[in-house]
Amino acid sequence: MTLAGKRIVLIISGGIAAYKSLDLVRRLRERGASVRPIMTRGAQEFVTPLAVGALSASHVYTELFSREDEQDVGHIRLARDCDLIVIAPATADLMAKMANGLADELASTVLLATDRPVLVAPAMNPKMWAHPATKRNVATLAADGLSFVGPMAGEMAEGGERGVGRMAEPLDIVAAAERLLDDAPKPLAGRTAIVTSGPTHEPIDPVRYIANRSSGRQGHAIAAALARLGADVTLVSGPVTIADPQGVVTVHVERAEEMRDAVISRLPADIAVMVAAVADWRVAASAEQKIKKKPGEAPAPLQLTENPDILKTVGHHEHRPKIVVGFAAETENLEDNGRAKLERKGADLIVANDVSPETGIMGGTRNSVKLITKVGVEQWPDLSKDEVADRLAQLIADRLAGA
Repeated sequence: MTLAGKRIVLIISGGIAAYKSLDLVRRLRERGASVRPIMTRGAQEFVTPLAVGALSASHVYTELFSREDEQDVGHIRLARDCDLIVIAPATADLMAKMANGLADELASTVLLATDRPVLVAPAMNPKMWAHPATKRNVATLAADGLSFVGPMAGEMAEGGERGVGRMAEPLDIVAAAERLLDDAPKPLAGRTAIVTSGPTHEPIDPVRYIANRSSGRQGHAIAAALARLGADVTLVSGPVTIADPQGVVTVHVERAEEMRDAVISRLPADIAVMVAAVADWRVAASAEQKIKKKPGEAPAPLQLTENPDILKTVGHHEHRPKIVVGFAAETENLEDNGRAKLERKGADLIVANDVSPETGIMGGTRNSVKLITKVGVEQWPDLSKDEVADRLAQLIADRLAGA
């Protein structure tokens, strides 16, 4: 595991999200990391050093001018005797101190003295996050080489307020820490990739739409796998209920035409993996008002028109990526339909799977796929969608290396 044996200093600053730091400590230790906590005075108003110390099995550092801790210049030891410093939550105040090089208490002093990677998990009111001063400080810290995870959008602690400012969930922070400390080879470093994922929703009227059962799990997993191998990934996602993968830029769309435009706007790229289950048709003219049911009358027929073929557009584009991968979700004649799609769409590889209801693949967590190329068909065993993503990402990396 990436975090096994790693030494992490966790700085907890004074925000309501500090309660999540307790779970974060547990998650880090589950993965084999040791955690040395630093708590600001504000943090101690929300969670106690006793609780943090019990979960971390470590002494909790709280004061810069501690006779006991500073006998051996403790703040320098904390700053250097670690593999990573995580700040969760990171308040606007602490980030302002960091951006301006202030060091008037233990946390800010350790951060000024460190030469180790720093991962920042901001948490604050949405208006504080959007304030020009905070934006300047975040830009400064990013330019200084610090990494960020979050903040996320959602409900705030203060009732009735929503927006961007929630601290990333502990598992997201753990995943970001793993990426920072992952010293495995990055064969796709310097490469750019576009991945599509999920369904599209084609409106019939303001409350109804044409869609399918795609969950987006496979596309999201592939985007994350490519990012783990070092690629700069843009994920164009239709409407899904799963979280955006960490380490990629996610663009949210609803309709097939929006997805096509988002993909084309990001060409040229080295890799395109078109996983999204794009609706083949849309209503020619969606109603501006809800279509009302009339007693005793049959519904008016829907006039359908064909949606843009995103895979074919990319496969024949003047800025065609070096590797173009398409997905074929079929219920019959899997190989024949996959081969025809490979030729028709201009793809290098088709990942074909049987999505008949009895397979449980559409919307499920596992997948059984066949890889179809111009030279043959390769059957993969039944795998989790994450395992399929890792295999496919490595295959893409190998093909680019041999190009």
